Amino acid sequence: MKRAILALAALLAACGTPQEQCIAYTTRDLRVVDRLIQEVEGNLARGYSLEEVTITREFWSVCRGAPAADGTPTTEPCLRDREYTETRPKAIDLKLEAQKLESLRQKRADLAQVASAAIAECRALHPE
Repeated sequence: MKRAILALAALLAACGTPQEQCIAYTTRDLRVVDRLIQEVEGNLARGYSLEEVTITREFWSVCRGAPAADGTPTTEPCLRDREYTETRPKAIDLKLEAQKLESLRQKRADLAQVASAAIAECRALHPE
């Protein structure tokens, strides 16, 4: 699911004007840090984090069997694997999570300064 969203975002970014593409490229790290801040804030509000776990389970299905003597196709039951993704709660150290949030906020402030200069440069290079 995340891969599909990232692919869609990349596709949409490719459709923008040169100025929009430049701004999107130069502010990528800032957007990543913003997403991480939201995740950590959610963890602190809940008191735990959420972890995605992929589980493989077998299930019965109908598979193609060996052809009959007259050449007609046959079917037979068979086991197949199917992957499921579950979201599970995970215990966290709230003090460490709060420190992580503070560190991310400081990093965001640094990135915002760099991004504002980069955005101005993109606007100068690619006026609309």
